[in-house]
Amino acid sequence: MERMKLGGSAVEVSRICLGTMTFGNQTAEADAHAQMDAALEVAMTFMDCAEMYPVNPVRRETIGLSEEVIGRWLARTGNRDRVEIATKITGPSQMVRDGAPFDGATVTACVDTSLRRLQTDRIDLYQLHWPVRGSYGFRQNWGFDPSGQDKAQTLAHMRDVLGALSEAVTAGKIRAVGLSNESAWGLARWCDVADEIGGPRMAAIQNEYSPLYRLYDTDLAEVAVNEDVTLLSYSPLAAGLLTGKYASGAMPEGSRAAVDKATGGQGNLGGRKTERGLAAAEAYGRLAAEHGWDVVHMVIAWQLTRPFKVVPIIGATTMDQLRHLIAGLGRDLPDDLRRGIERLHRAHPLPY
Repeated sequence: MERMKLGGSAVEVSRICLGTMTFGNQTAEADAHAQMDAALEVAMTFMDCAEMYPVNPVRRETIGLSEEVIGRWLARTGNRDRVEIATKITGPSQMVRDGAPFDGATVTACVDTSLRRLQTDRIDLYQLHWPVRGSYGFRQNWGFDPSGQDKAQTLAHMRDVLGALSEAVTAGKIRAVGLSNESAWGLARWCDVADEIGGPRMAAIQNEYSPLYRLYDTDLAEVAVNEDVTLLSYSPLAAGLLTGKYASGAMPEGSRAAVDKATGGQGNLGGRKTERGLAAAEAYGRLAAEHGWDVVHMVIAWQLTRPFKVVPIIGATTMDQLRHLIAGLGRDLPDDLRRGIERLHRAHPLPY
């Protein structure tokens, strides 16, 4: 598998990343270990986690469990030097630290906690999961209101956090740093403050990106290209919406939507499962079929054609799903199919 460096860092990773957010919940530990084995067999060495995982739902009693699952795999197999591990510190969330925002001291403590869970001496990419000032991620863009932000306070926070991250890098605990669910202004300021204080520059930004959700394409992409930051794209299949399994009102047993609904959620895939979203997903499915492609394989191949650095994160609840994803890797997207995707993007802009 092709490899690339994350932004301007020295951390080299596989071009595709294995997501682990269901490990320890929807994906049992034995199955999770089997997935990591299978990923390594095809040289997919990059694996992404977070302290708040597993999700769907996030529960206080399971915080950190996905990291522990990975840690036990690393300890059992001795594969630490063969893989790159990414994880994240959670931003304001009622399920983690009772919603308290993180600061430099919190970062220092949480790095050590993640290292213990992962049973390793280093984290290859340590990410800030949510901005403490708020975010437009997960459909909050429809009512996003930054008017209450305080620039001086935000910049002071960035200096504090980057100071802690710098100490962790110097200590060898983390190799590179990144963001998640950030905006263009936030990414630019993190880079500026890092330069100002001599701290580590952001190497990656993990934001949602798929044919159905392309907010990244404009301002964020421009900042990332000019500041040499790699996109780690999560939900490249729109949380399964693009697979077609929810077409015609279907709700497959064990699917993300079904599990969410059974545990008190709305079952709408975090706001993605809308009338327009379903219509757009069906259109992409038809396009793929017309060109003799599986829609899942088409979507992942399309991500690798984008005019900026991107590493898609593929997550699978089951081993069969992961095998299906892996089977489509390494194919080049034909130009006529890429043009078809752009036509559908204009016909179905931001459908949720």
